[in-house]
Parts: sequence; structure tokens; C-alpha cells
Amino acid sequence: MMQYVIKGGNPLVGDVVIGGAKNAALGILAAAIMSDEDVIIENLPDVRDINVLLEAVEGIGAKVFHMDAHTVRINGSSINTIRVNDDFIKRIRASYYLLGALLGKYKRAEVSLPGGCNIGSRPIDQHLKGFRGLGARAEVDHGMVVADAAHLSGGHIYLDVVSVGATINIMLAAALAEGNTILENAAKEPHIVDVANMLNSMGANIKGAGTDIIRIKGVPKLHGTTYSIIPDQIEAGTFMFAAAVTKGDVTVKNVIPKHLEAISAKLIEMGCEISEFDDAVRVVCKSRLKYTHVKTLPYPGFPTDMQPQISVALSLAEGTSMVTESIFENRFKYVDELARMGANIKVESNVAVINGVDCLSGADVSAPDLRAGAALVLAGLAAEGHTVVDETKYILRGYERFDEKLRSLGALIEQAEDDKDVARLKLEAV
Repeated sequence: MMQYVIKGGNPLVGDVVIGGAKNAALGILAAAIMSDEDVIIENLPDVRDINVLLEAVEGIGAKVFHMDAHTVRINGSSINTIRVNDDFIKRIRASYYLLGALLGKYKRAEVSLPGGCNIGSRPIDQHLKGFRGLGARAEVDHGMVVADAAHLSGGHIYLDVVSVGATINIMLAAALAEGNTILENAAKEPHIVDVANMLNSMGANIKGAGTDIIRIKGVPKLHGTTYSIIPDQIEAGTFMFAAAVTKGDVTVKNVIPKHLEAISAKLIEMGCEISEFDDAVRVVCKSRLKYTHVKTLPYPGFPTDMQPQISVALSLAEGTSMVTESIFENRFKYVDELARMGANIKVESNVAVINGVDCLSGADVSAPDLRAGAALVLAGLAAEGHTVVDETKYILRGYERFDEKLRSLGALIEQAEDDKDVARLKLEAV
């Protein structure tokens, strides 16, 4: 079992380059199979979730050619099945994007129920509602989501709750439906805009992405394209908080600062200095962090995927902070692990009350999910002594070369394969 061995106490200093947005890439990969021509995707993050989805795309017959570590060419003309039933695909939530893509292109799709991190229920009822609004039959049958239609026709769809996944899935299917679709109460996240831009570059007609009303005029077919994915706001935010918790000075490069405004605003409230450039953000922390209150909300609010990272920072801040999680109900599972490091956090329902402590102490902890795993690494970087984070497989789902990038900033972090390796690295004062 791969583990991270961390010796805390080093301020992080330097520049770090952010990769492509995982959450955008997953939707864009699904869109790529909707054309029978070559689609080239650039700035693709080399992380496990992406590689699993590429395996699934190959599994249904599409041709996938890795041009380099971050560029892939996909051709969907050779797809020979609309059934995606694979053990790998059950592990990632984005499997359901293949529903919208296959339904739009072939008017039928069968995909395993999605998996991913266990951070709370991820109902697909809004996805099914959207497909039905386009004239399809959509239901769950023996662990598979099945959708089919004689033909898809545009409709007026109102989402009961804001859902990133449903918004992307409906856009995918509606892009090749007959007539006009109006999608109201749509999600507004940057990766929604990126998927819409990708589809438009393939010949789709989508307007309003990034607002709560998206208008889609169906087209007969999609053509090939070359498209570069936007930078990952969550990877960027994670490194911004890494600078904050270690009292460092880090310039986060290859970002879109506007996508990071909610994160930057909280860091400023907590006493950090933030400098914005055209495609970079610099975070400087010179003194102890201050308390603040935060509530996760759909974009442009504070992202739920950054909640564990800010909670780690607030556990070291002066005063009492409150963190309210309004998106996923199980997102505080890391709190017990953080308590092992000396954090003082009490959780009731969806609210964490955090009393800041002077310092954290190294401990053996386990990553319960992707973002919480990254947050525990940040805690280890700020703690006194050694921290060992296991279950790093979760972290590898969404962060490319995480330990390598941290080392480039001065972090003392290494990968260990077993307990003997951990002991050796501790002796070597990693």
C-alpha cells in the first residue's frame, strides 16, 4: 500500500504549475466519443480517474491514442457497444457522462451506476429527469442506468437542485437532439463552460453556459476538433492553502484567477497576502492565520472540494471558526484523522466548529477520500514531526505528481511502499 511520509515544518516557497482540470476533462472525454472524426484533447491531467475513463472509452470500441502524457487523440467511429459495464468504471462518478454522450449519439446507453469517493449520496434523479425531458426512457435496472429513445427532441428542463453532473449530461445528450432545449437552474461551474466550449468547437450550438439558463440548439452531428482543457481550480486552491498552512510564499501558475476568487477571498480574510497576475496567483503568509466562517456553495461560492483544505488551515488559525457543508453530507469523515494530529474540531450535522490550536503534531492517518487525503497531506506539512498518510490511492485519483510538486517547493515528502520503507524514510529524516 503506497503511503506518504512527511516531515513537517518547512515553509513552501517557489513556483508550481497547475495541470488541466480533472472535472472538466471527464466531461470533455465523454464529449469526444460523440464524433466519428479525430478529436485531440490537450492539457489532459495524468491522473487515475482520467485513465480509468479512457480505459472505459477504449472498452466500448473507440480508438484512443496517447500522443504524450497530456495529449490524447480519440476517434469514436469504431464504437461497437453502448453498454459500459466495467469494474473500473464503477469506481468513478464520471462514468455517468457516457450516458449523455452515448444517448445523444446512438439514442441508447447502458452504464453502471457511478462510484468514486464516499462523501455522500450522489443521486442521479436529475440526470434521468433531464433525459426524460428529451423524450427518452430512463431508469435504473440491475445496477445499470438504461436510457433509450426512438429519437431525442428538445425540451424545457428545470433542475430541482443545481447539479454539475446532470447539467453536463443533459448538455451532451441535447447537443444531438432535434430542436431546441432550455435547461434552467443549471450549474455554473467553470468546467460546465469548458465542456460547452468543447462541444461548440465540435459543431454544437450551446449558449448561456456559466449562467443558470443554458440554451441548446440540436445539430445533426458533431465533427472533430482540437481542444485544450482549462486549469484545475481545485489543484490550484490546494497549493494556495499549502502556502498558507506552512507560512510560505508560493506562486501558483497556469491558472485562471477569476475561477479562484472565492478561495482567494477566504485566504485574504485569514490574513494572507494575495497577488493576482494574468495567469498566476501568489500566496504569501507571514503570520498566524485568523479565524473565519465559510459555507460551501455551488460556483461562484466556496467549492465543496476545497472544504477539507480550508478546515486544516482553520484548525491552525487563531480563534473559533465555523465550516458549513451544504453539498455532501459525509464530507467531514477526515475530522477524526485530523484530531489524531491534535486538531480541535466538533462536528454536528453539517457544521464543523473549529477551535484553532497553536500547532499540529505528526501522526499516522488515513485518507478517506480524494480531497480529504490532500488536506491531510497539508496538515502533515504544517505539523511538528513525521506524518504518514496511507490510502494515497484516493489522492492519486485527482492530483498529478502531487508529492513531486510539493518537493519542488521545499516540502519533505516521499512515497513509501510498506512499513519498512516508512521506518527507513523516518530515519533518513525525510
